[in-house]
Amino acid sequence: MRQRRFDTLSLLFVDTWGWCASANRREVQHQQVQGIMETLLESNRRLVTTNFVLDETYTLVRFRVHHQAAVALHEKLARLVRGRLLRVVSVTPEIEQSAWDIFERYSDKDFSFTDCVSFAVMQALELTQALTDDHHFEQMGFQILP
Repeated sequence: MRQRRFDTLSLLFVDTWGWCASANRREVQHQQVQGIMETLLESNRRLVTTNFVLDETYTLVRFRVHHQAAVALHEKLARLVRGRLLRVVSVTPEIEQSAWDIFERYSDKDFSFTDCVSFAVMQALELTQALTDDHHFEQMGFQILP
């Protein structure tokens, strides 16, 4: 996958859990996640996610919180994209193949395919940190926040 070079230290991958925790006030770590995101954005760290993660996120928020919360989250993320604070990577056939390679190689893990897509994107962009509570990211060698 050919990518424009970014300062990878200024990028943080946000997984489904991070977006859901930020949208769901009943989530135990809601305030902590909100604080982390605010701090990161104030310090000019940009966020990265994928369209697969957003698909999962909008669906989970819709059913765990309510429809309007999913719509409000989408509007918030659209503002971040317009402000160039969030990059949404659309899954290409190349990313999908890299994800499939990971999925196939790690038969001893219970990675979801969306996890594998996230791993492939993080590897391609040379990202090391993700906002998630998913231990699968640690199993792949990434650092997780919080």
